[in-house]
Amino acid sequence: MKLKLDITPDLAAMMAAEITAGEKAVSAATREAGTNLKTAWRGQITGAGLGRRLSRTIRSAQYPKGQPSLNAAALVWSNAPDIVSAHDTGPLIRSKSGFWLTIPLPAAGRGRRGGKITPGEWERRRGLRLRFVYRRSGPSLLVAEGRLNNRGLGVASRSKTGRGRATVPIFLLVPQVKLPKRLDLDRDATRAHDSVPGLIVANWVEWRTTGALLGKRGVMARPSI
Repeated sequence: MKLKLDITPDLAAMMAAEITAGEKAVSAATREAGTNLKTAWRGQITGAGLGRRLSRTIRSAQYPKGQPSLNAAALVWSNAPDIVSAHDTGPLIRSKSGFWLTIPLPAAGRGRRGGKITPGEWERRRGLRLRFVYRRSGPSLLVAEGRLNNRGLGVASRSKTGRGRATVPIFLLVPQVKLPKRLDLDRDATRAHDSVPGLIVANWVEWRTTGALLGKRGVMARPSI
């Protein structure tokens, strides 16, 4: 009499099922880590007072798209990388032309699209000329001869006699400015990266316990004559 060894279920089917489980686990783990990182970065931006509009520039995507893979990867990025990076690194900003950086004061108002107004745009809109005032002990100024309206904006004086006219500071002029570091994106990126192995294991176990694998592992010996 001899013994014949049968493996139930089929070994090839078992390996294929394990690979499928691994692909799904890795893909789910990278997707979860990417989503968590996107959420964390958005939370940092809004928490730093930089606004929801900037936070919504943080996006995420998974590769390959639409199919599980053992080589799955997640990408998290910003559609406004220069702005986000500046708040993350706190750089020293200098004028590109080597002269002054202009910082609008409240009397300058906002640009037409709601952004920072430039001296040239301010002069065109207000019909006034800006005058440079050098100050040795502090930032120099660009000022206009006009008045403040009821919204606190510098405008032309309506008085023909000069009554109520004043020298209104419109812009500060500085040679450079140090932007404060308000974000720590590397911290959250490191946490997301370190979480991936645990997420893979958790998702692999979860996928297998749902009964997705074919059959049960086992070895049966039966006699054969």
